[in-house]
Amino acid sequence: MFGSRTFWGARTGPNPTDRGKNGSKRHVVCDGAGTPLAVEHTGANVHDSQQAMPLIDAIPSIKLPRGGRRKRPDQAYADAAYDAEAKIRQPLRQRGIRPFIAKRGREHGSGLGKHRCVVEGVFSWLFQYRRLRVRYEKRDDIHSAFLIIGCLLICWNRIQGFC
Repeated sequence: MFGSRTFWGARTGPNPTDRGKNGSKRHVVCDGAGTPLAVEHTGANVHDSQQAMPLIDAIPSIKLPRGGRRKRPDQAYADAAYDAEAKIRQPLRQRGIRPFIAKRGREHGSGLGKHRCVVEGVFSWLFQYRRLRVRYEKRDDIHSAFLIIGCLLICWNRIQGFC
């Protein structure tokens, strides 16, 4: 009856790096310029690879000047936490996305770091908002709403740069 899912909700879990305290983890997919396209939060004990395909599928359609709607990106860059052939690489190829995922146990000389730092920048922008840096909300839906609002503010600031 009692446990992590009763007090903080279903999207919390024991944090493997913080002595088993309850926590949540944010997952973001962004474009090459750092504009967030899809965001989700899960329990801290959920592995990154479990949220990769749902996030890719959650990317909204983009209206093109000519032709139909474009749904999926051409390429996907990820760090070594997403290095799973059956769960991530094959489904990405089936969707027509070319995976650029770092291999586990290799040195960092692959050049993928210059692309992955874009996602770290999105997290940095999100964590400028106090309510997203540390989770204060007990309800999952409220925290999800603040994550969406944070992503909207990032998009709004990027649009303001064009004007």
